[in-house]
Amino acid sequence: MVAEDIDLVLPQGVRYALIGPNGAGKTTLINLITGMLRPDAGEIVLGEEDITTLRPDTRVKRGLARTFQISTLFPRLTALESVALAVLEREGRSETWWKPLPAYRGAIDEAHAILHSLNLEKASYRLTRELAYGQQRLLEIALALATRPRVLLLDEPAAGVPKDESAELFAAISGLSRDLTILFIEHDMDVVFRFASRIIVMVSGRILAQGTPQEIGADPQVREVYLGKGRHG
Repeated sequence: MVAEDIDLVLPQGVRYALIGPNGAGKTTLINLITGMLRPDAGEIVLGEEDITTLRPDTRVKRGLARTFQISTLFPRLTALESVALAVLEREGRSETWWKPLPAYRGAIDEAHAILHSLNLEKASYRLTRELAYGQQRLLEIALALATRPRVLLLDEPAAGVPKDESAELFAAISGLSRDLTILFIEHDMDVVFRFASRIIVMVSGRILAQGTPQEIGADPQVREVYLGKGRHG
């Protein structure tokens, strides 16, 4: 069942979980997709466009966005200011950020809508450094959404988030537009099996299995190498 190479297709709107032991190659795969690393062979296609040789920032403009295991936010900006700035960056207007906020009504309205989609509207006017860590992780996703992606890659979005907040975080993620394809790395199997519509299992740099949560939970090879004997479909 082990693949000889990585052959991965992400249909529009699907919520994919990417799981596997530490060192399986999960983050490396995301780095390849986003252009942080260049593959030795093969191709990466977004829609009908081959993006294999494009720079990471160009891929973002094509509709590919990601978050990282460690957040890098603007601690002295409010959540609303941060997302509005990301919208202006997408529009090529971030260099005029010194103007008063009312000059950017369209960007502010879009930022409000993005924060609302992630249940962050009540935190709009709070400084980023004052937000709970789970809210900061959602804010990082909001910044990615400001690029208007078609595909969103989330590298351990719940890393460091208290367990009682992670379900809320993933509930917000799962409620995003179904026009958006999401691939997320996560180690909490309860979260994975609750929120993913399909699961990809990687082992030693290869895809071991792909399928629905029920199919993956019942796969004896997956249970042997990763899930353990207790997980059933």
